[in-house]
Amino acid sequence: MNNNAPTFAKQDSLKFFRTLNSRVNNYFKENNIQKTGNWKLYLKTIILFSVFLAPYFLILTLGMPFWAHLLLTIVMGIGMAGVGMNVMHDGNHGSYSNKTWVNKFMGGTIYVLAGNVHNWQVQHNVLHHTYTNIPGHDEDLDAGRVIRFTKDAKWYNFHRFQQYYSVFLYGLLTFNWAITTDFKQMRNYIKRKLSYGELKSPKVLWTTLIITKVIYVSIWIVLPIVIGITWWKVLIGFFVMHYTAGLILSVVFQLAHVVEETTNPSPNELGEMDNTWAIHQLFTTTNFAPKNAIVNWYTGGLNHQIEHHIFPNISHVHYGKIASIVKETAQECNLPYYEYKTMRSAVIAHFKHLKELGMKPELT
Repeated sequence: MNNNAPTFAKQDSLKFFRTLNSRVNNYFKENNIQKTGNWKLYLKTIILFSVFLAPYFLILTLGMPFWAHLLLTIVMGIGMAGVGMNVMHDGNHGSYSNKTWVNKFMGGTIYVLAGNVHNWQVQHNVLHHTYTNIPGHDEDLDAGRVIRFTKDAKWYNFHRFQQYYSVFLYGLLTFNWAITTDFKQMRNYIKRKLSYGELKSPKVLWTTLIITKVIYVSIWIVLPIVIGITWWKVLIGFFVMHYTAGLILSVVFQLAHVVEETTNPSPNELGEMDNTWAIHQLFTTTNFAPKNAIVNWYTGGLNHQIEHHIFPNISHVHYGKIASIVKETAQECNLPYYEYKTMRSAVIAHFKHLKELGMKPELT
């Protein structure tokens, strides 16, 4: 990380994380279970990959009307987002399995989702998880000029309407991965010498990126055209698949960090943060729909963002169980534990917050 990165407070008088970590470790020890994934995650992997890939093979092998083709690409987008949130995400956090090679393999599924392992690990594991909601350091807050996610971002007149147009832009997330974002991030991260773990050779990183992109385009665009599907149907279907996945992923991500309750703290003039890293996560993260079985299953526990941010090395299949421990410990220490009971209330809160951020600063 560069020298301008914020530093977190070393200690807190409440000893929050020490107490919490001990209690969570005791939970796994007393129940004799591992912190990584289990059969529930493995079964989910099979189901989600089937939802993602089965429609693709149907499109390749069966003649069908265009409306059916589009419907299947929407299903593919749903499966694609599911694989990203459940399989790829746990794999790249090292929590899918206790075997390193399994985590690398599952983390590598990002290549069939149009992404890149190196870029994702730097942007997500390093920048987002370490510097959550800190303007200028957490790239999840950077949408260029088009969307204003924080009060620190420059205001433009068109932001007055961002609560309306943002939802249409959210769908472009993974489509941008496929065509531009990875190349921009690779250049930026190599220049800044950012890496998750051992710093890799730029030649290896660029070669891997280019080869995987060529393979990706060959599988999703070239092969269907070669088989005989009309080129414009392939391109429209490709876009619809990505738009569906991007919309789902973007909304899930934003509900956890861009709502009124969460803060965007900045370091002082010495580059120091007020809180320890763990307490910082409580102020900058919120849960949503924690009791909704469908949301819990499909989002890969990303609705339990508090638990995920404090314990990213624990598989999401355990978040529902340890959530009560985290909540109880936070309350004992008089610390916040933000959560929305339903997904609907979280969605409303997010777009309401976007509206507030879109108002001209002098008027707020």
